Amino acid sequence: MTSSVQETGRDPERGERPGTDPEETGHSDESPPPEDASADATERNATVRDTLLLWVGTRAGILLVAVYGVLTVSGTNRAPLLERWHYWDADLFRKIAEFGYDGDPSQPPDPGLPAFFPGLPLALRLVHAVVQNWTLAGLIISFVAGAVAMVALAKLADLDRPVGAGRWAVLALLLCPPAVFLFAGYSEALFLAFALPAWLAVRRRDWPVACALAAGASCVRVTGLFLAAALVTEFVVSRIRRDGWTGWRDAPWLLLPFAPILAYSAYQHSRTGGWLAWIHAQEAGWGRRMVWPWESFRSTWDMTGDATYGPLFRLELAVAIVGLLLLVWLLVTRRWAEFVYVGLQVAVLTTSTFYMSMPRGALLWWPLWVLIGRTGARHRWVIILYATVIGPLMVPMVISFMNSSWTG
Repeated sequence: MTSSVQETGRDPERGERPGTDPEETGHSDESPPPEDASADATERNATVRDTLLLWVGTRAGILLVAVYGVLTVSGTNRAPLLERWHYWDADLFRKIAEFGYDGDPSQPPDPGLPAFFPGLPLALRLVHAVVQNWTLAGLIISFVAGAVAMVALAKLADLDRPVGAGRWAVLALLLCPPAVFLFAGYSEALFLAFALPAWLAVRRRDWPVACALAAGASCVRVTGLFLAAALVTEFVVSRIRRDGWTGWRDAPWLLLPFAPILAYSAYQHSRTGGWLAWIHAQEAGWGRRMVWPWESFRSTWDMTGDATYGPLFRLELAVAIVGLLLLVWLLVTRRWAEFVYVGLQVAVLTTSTFYMSMPRGALLWWPLWVLIGRTGARHRWVIILYATVIGPLMVPMVISFMNSSWTG
């Protein structure tokens, strides 16, 4: 996850493999031993196969839990199964895709709509041309995009070894309770489908491809801004470590991920007169504004005693602690770019009026899932304990979402 040759044992631009000296093996940097290349190809194919099986299998599991929730614990909610997936943000994305940012003309204007970037609504319009049901179109986008993202996550985790870390990283992500949002028609799966391949391209030092994919991520979520900052950080650090202050010909590509954000700001300026309409929409729609971190913590702590939403805010606090511990690890291991990527997200979420959607935001912290995957590959009991303790929590999260309860 870092460009440091000392940390990964691999220089992506030279093609060196960990622990291999070309002079000792008699093979050039570009030509690994045939038997090793064959073994690596077999392992990569197995990783892709296992990852897709995990993705499809967990989607089937969520569907079974959803059916169970509809049939047995729905209470007074008698909506059909498919309609259970259009609640909350999924419905807001549908409104933007169908009517634009002015919203449904038959309803009062929604001032919160500009908070959602246009990537997913545009994808919904494209898929809706073939699939007439908006909810089903959103589910299809998440299913396809999630498959791409999980394969990229597995490959990313396998880069740093040990072998098999990728499978466990994917399993850890898919078992965490907020992963229900990777099933629903939300933007997390589509964002990861751009962001994770972008970071793989960064590891190969293919900056044009990395920046193009990051631009796609910037179309989907504001988190693309943090990804763009991480790319700039990684580029600068890699230049200093390897080339001093030379090798900057790819630097102009780093502007590309910022272009969609500037374009969207300009569009909203033409509508509202404000360049930061997508920020102001957070306050207008959800009462969120920037405050001091201790004020945000105190507000969240006070809400943990609420009879209805208390457990959710306790989960928000728990994820905040995980985020801070992850930042410490990234800092200690000198993974500067990933520290910037996660750190900016944690900073924004912990300086909001109160903690909100932090567990869902953690789905995008791929360094966390890679770390769990690498640890689980070395110590199998870790992943077994994780699956035993965390996995079952997915069931109430899915049922809660299906019954239109706020789940983050």
